[in-house]
Amino acid sequence: MTQQIREGLFFRVAVLLPRGRHTLTREQVRAAQSERLLAAFTELMAERGYRGVRVGEVAARAGVSRAAFYECFADKEECAFVAYDRFISVLLERLNAETSSAQDWEGFIAGLMESYLGTLQQDLVVARAFQVEMDAVGPQARDRRRRALVRFAEFIRLQRQRFGIADELPMTAYLGVVYSARQIASDLLDSEDTPDLLARAPELSSWMSDLLGPRRKIASRTGVGRPGRAPRAA
Repeated sequence: MTQQIREGLFFRVAVLLPRGRHTLTREQVRAAQSERLLAAFTELMAERGYRGVRVGEVAARAGVSRAAFYECFADKEECAFVAYDRFISVLLERLNAETSSAQDWEGFIAGLMESYLGTLQQDLVVARAFQVEMDAVGPQARDRRRRALVRFAEFIRLQRQRFGIADELPMTAYLGVVYSARQIASDLLDSEDTPDLLARAPELSSWMSDLLGPRRKIASRTGVGRPGRAPRAA
């Protein structure tokens, strides 16, 4: 049986459209239909993968006609992209809101991981659809994923500056951490029916904080600064 999304977290579909005469505008009806279609598409993709989803099934699950689907989206691919963009937008909003009160760098990273993994944990259906199955949509989807991860990396970089960490890191450092955390979460979603994502938060936040925190110079055998070779014996 296809699992359902969690109402109100990424998509809002609880309100049913009235039958017969009503006072809703065409735009309101279309917005409600679009929301239901996005949720239905996400549920089916999480269960079957992108290639296993058919437009007719999405429309039927959403309780709208095929014609209504094509009034909202040009095709199945556009529906996937709109749903994915919503996923990323909600994640970033929650990360920003739930880390804004952090008092130091370590607290920010801990809150970041708890927010990210906790949000995924609250809706494993959406998480599987967009962290595991989305790449199969094609090159444009993978490009969207890369651009989304750059946004996450930029977010962390700006927060690092907010906490007064003056030494700068290359963007590849931020991207490396973001990619690693995402892949660990994706692998858990792909390999376990009910993964405990939040249980990984302390471990991930610990090494993320160290890797992206203030860089510390390591004393070498010949003095302070960069590590070097030990002097040869005379």
